Amino acid sequence: MTSESTAPSAPTAPQPPIGLFPKLIFGSRWLQLPLYIGLIVAQAVYVLLFLKELWHLVAHSFDASEQQIMLVVLGLIDVVMISNLLVMVIVGGYETFVSRLNLSGHPDEPEWLSHVNASVLKIKLAMAIIGISSISLLRTFIEAGNLGTTRSNFTETGVMWQVLIHLTFIISAIGIAWVDRLSESGHRTEAGHD
Repeated sequence: MTSESTAPSAPTAPQPPIGLFPKLIFGSRWLQLPLYIGLIVAQAVYVLLFLKELWHLVAHSFDASEQQIMLVVLGLIDVVMISNLLVMVIVGGYETFVSRLNLSGHPDEPEWLSHVNASVLKIKLAMAIIGISSISLLRTFIEAGNLGTTRSNFTETGVMWQVLIHLTFIISAIGIAWVDRLSESGHRTEAGHD
């Protein structure tokens, strides 16, 4: 038999009371709650839009051309990607800026949520926006094949601007990731000197 000695833990010092103004400032984070509830309502609207477009696809699949079906499917993918962006903003933003969700151990906890912070959230959002822009640009390129016909809603200038905006999103995402990497390496260097 071995006897385990347990050392008494040192008593923790009582926390000083938080003043009224700091409590007010810290509590103001709850003002974001209606914003996240509004995004949940927007998510529900996107579900309805998806179901409407899906019903349209199924109902008219025998009358539509392959190109028309592809455009509707790309529209469905676009709705799903925007919905994914909403989930990232709702879950990640709430967890980062309002309150912990306490999902650790839950079988459906998103993997990315365990290491989410404002920096990771910015990069994930930038990548999601690029994905959404890519799908939109692909739809534009498919529909732009109809330039000169009455069915086209795009001009060459409009397509060019959409490409330039997409490239701006890509450059912005690269810039955000680069600044984040510089910030991380700066923190590692500071930690190494301590």
